[in-house]
Amino acid sequence: MASWRRVLSRCNRWPGWRWWSALAWLTVLAGSAHAGSMASSSAGQGAGSGSRFCDRSQELTAAEQSRLLRFAGVLRAVLGDDAAAGAAGGMTNGAADGMTSDASGGATNGAAGGPTNGAAGGMTEGAGASADSSVALVSRSGLDLSRFGIRYSHAALAWRSDAGVWAARQLYYACDERRPRIFDQGLAGFAMGTDDPKLGYISVVRLPPEAVLALRPALLDRPRVTHLLAAQYSANAYAFSTRYQNCNQWVAEMLAAGWGDLADDDHLRERAQDWLRTARYTPAPVAIDSWWLMQAGRFVPLLHLDDHPDHDRAARQLVISLPTSLERFVQYRFPASERVELCHDDKRVVVRHGWTPIADGCVPDFTQGDRVIALD
Repeated sequence: MASWRRVLSRCNRWPGWRWWSALAWLTVLAGSAHAGSMASSSAGQGAGSGSRFCDRSQELTAAEQSRLLRFAGVLRAVLGDDAAAGAAGGMTNGAADGMTSDASGGATNGAAGGPTNGAAGGMTEGAGASADSSVALVSRSGLDLSRFGIRYSHAALAWRSDAGVWAARQLYYACDERRPRIFDQGLAGFAMGTDDPKLGYISVVRLPPEAVLALRPALLDRPRVTHLLAAQYSANAYAFSTRYQNCNQWVAEMLAAGWGDLADDDHLRERAQDWLRTARYTPAPVAIDSWWLMQAGRFVPLLHLDDHPDHDRAARQLVISLPTSLERFVQYRFPASERVELCHDDKRVVVRHGWTPIADGCVPDFTQGDRVIALD
């Protein structure tokens, strides 16, 4: 079985290509191809024949791993994970999902490369999961994009198994296969998928019961999950085209399949995007203030412009799905949704309930009811 880092490249970082990654992010300000990466040195050494930008550029120290695993423990508490965290913060979904965790807390997939459900090989809704709180929208920071006013770059749908264990279902780009995949990742792995181990943010949007009841059957239905997966990946995929897809766009279309009660067929992506338009999903255009930056797609892997409308390219305004757009849409459609933001620096975790973001630098504001958890 391939190591975690060899199999996955993360949705929000291009390790080893830092200059190009900054250029790409300035161009598209959207999740690129990497949906979840483990930072443990025991998770595998090197990427073999995989693309160079699939590698991690740095290893975590033992202290950094410990800090991030404790941060993941707070995330589990926010979601209400009933399973024991374990010393390494890893998870095993067992028969509920067919996924297993490596020692550093990231899920690794079987040879099939996609989500499975034990021996049956399909995904079904667990009868034992609580209907009112078993799905949440989760987003995390990655590459530091604060200079562009972007905190969150990668979104996933977290779901709880019959055993009470949470996993983040998400799109990732498999470098060795050169194609996107859907993958379930443990919460520790999700929390550790950050570029800076000293500062990271996670946002959790907890959905009301009616939203969960409509979404969960679609999220755990293998045919619909796979039919919503595009054959080609683009970091800056246009939000209303089926030519490409990025990680956040898959989440948007998954929401449409569930909340629109869309039956499975070969045109599910088109119908999901039609439903999103009708439901007033309106990702904010990303302004590109330089013609030269618009040309980055000619040189940066996994960036494209041929799916964007001519008038958007001419105006240098690219409509791309980002976690903030997903959160706004969820809040608009289900006002009873609740948001919890978590952040950590090298000394503490800050937890805030509500839609007001935590200040940059993970600075608590006790007038907002922030809770501080020491990491020392």
